[in-house]
Amino acid sequence: MREMEFKMEREGLVEPGQSIQVTEGVLPSAYYYTIVPAVAMSGNIPFSERLESREGVVKDIIQNEKGYYVIAEFDE
Repeated sequence: MREMEFKMEREGLVEPGQSIQVTEGVLPSAYYYTIVPAVAMSGNIPFSERLESREGVVKDIIQNEKGYYVIAEFDE
């Protein structure tokens, strides 16, 4: 299993246990992933750590002073 963190701007857009799909975006030096439909976005991921799976499950949602973070698991 591989875990990834996504920044979510508003509470309640996804829930733990929910299945999610992600899309991949490409930057000049990295990839980034977005939970469909534009619910949350990952940080930049180096080319060497590209996500192979496009479906995952929300493991946890963390709230801190910077906002909401979705922790998702992918079968990799």
